[in-house]
Amino acid sequence: MARSKGRALVTGGAGLIGSHIVDLLIESSYEVTILDNLEKQTHPQGKPRWVNPGADFVEGDVRNESDIRRALEGARFVFHQAAFGGFTENFSKYFEVNVIGTARLFETIEKEKFPVEKIVVASSQAVYGEGSYECEKDGRLAPPARPVSQLKKKQWNLLCPKCGKELKVLPTAEERASDAQSPYALSKDFEEKMALSSGERLGIPVAALRYGVTYGPRQSIFNPYTGVVSIFSTRLLNGLPPVVYEDGLQMRDFVYVGDVARANLFVLESAEASHHIFNVGTGKPTGIADLVGILAKLYGREIEPDIPGEFRWGDVRHLLLSPEKLKRLGFDAPVSLKEGLNRFVDWIKSQGSIEEYFSDAYENLKKRRIISA
Repeated sequence: MARSKGRALVTGGAGLIGSHIVDLLIESSYEVTILDNLEKQTHPQGKPRWVNPGADFVEGDVRNESDIRRALEGARFVFHQAAFGGFTENFSKYFEVNVIGTARLFETIEKEKFPVEKIVVASSQAVYGEGSYECEKDGRLAPPARPVSQLKKKQWNLLCPKCGKELKVLPTAEERASDAQSPYALSKDFEEKMALSSGERLGIPVAALRYGVTYGPRQSIFNPYTGVVSIFSTRLLNGLPPVVYEDGLQMRDFVYVGDVARANLFVLESAEASHHIFNVGTGKPTGIADLVGILAKLYGREIEPDIPGEFRWGDVRHLLLSPEKLKRLGFDAPVSLKEGLNRFVDWIKSQGSIEEYFSDAYENLKKRRIISA
């Protein structure tokens, strides 16, 4: 048996990214504790069967100091993955979980003097807002969010604030200042800043990872508010068209969950990665309507997306991450979208009967004016 590299705590360790980090840590000779509250919206059937039996499991909440204290016993490292995400009307919950939960984690470490040596925090590409663009006349820009008045006219593309011409999307690097707009994005921005400043104050190295759109096996098939690959898949498998916002031409950077897990371990073990923020993406754009076409083909379904010309409040037009900063340290995300989606499709087909939960959520979001026309 290999010698233990020490104990790591993974908050949110039953979830999509957290559970893959747990597996990778155990394979890499770490001891692991999981702290997860088994959020009903994501885990309605309780602890999923993929939770690694080699890890110690603490059912608890990052907002609860006693739960954090139990989970931190013996931990040298922390992967803080627990979060509340997606587009929902529960605005206060984003801040309760993502901001207060993170504050409580650092408070407990300080108060109880836990000898934590490094913390890796899950941030999000959402903190950038619209990201980086280029105008052929005025050069590189970081434009503000599109006004609702523009979206109501179904004018989807970003316009140069100087000359009014349409902008071309560029890869967004970490140097781009955050411009969070939605409650979720704001909560992750606050979480990231608080973690880095708290780590500096306490003398604990912290690395923050801004994830692209993460997908792969174990993405919840129950949560209708987050996880576009899963949501589209549950619609297609039930003979229903995936609903696509705006005109379907908006682009995102999709990154496979296994690569995201590897990025977490990489920055933990790299001294150069301490006290830094990193994008975790591929740098390769995929159109949302194109994603529907790829998935439909993989499932053998001739179903076109439903594109009703609606938009989500707080959404961005395009977002493409630059992976160069992590690449310079030696990390790459090699799993292609085609390969990753094939792995996801194989997995979801093994899950038995797949129900569709999006329809009710869709009507609720329209009622709450998070989705508008």
